[in-house]
Amino acid sequence: MKPVESDRLDAEERRELSSSDFGIPEERAFPMPDAAHVRAAEAYFRYASDDQKPELARNILEKAAEYGVRVESPVVLSWAGK
Repeated sequence: MKPVESDRLDAEERRELSSSDFGIPEERAFPMPDAAHVRAAEAYFRYASDDQKPELARNILEKAAEYGVRVESPVVLSWAGK
């Protein structure tokens, strides 16, 4: 049986990321090193606390622009002030 490939970061890959690759850099939460993880951060946005949401929304939009991802969530756009 062929092993299942995962986009999930392992602990070492996560440690190697720059703080700027996270939606919440201070907590190293919501990693976004590529387009797939930007989409995941958008999908998991609702699990962030209300205190985290403005920063996370802005960082999702910044990384989305960097990787050519279209953010469609009205909730993320609203929290980002767009």
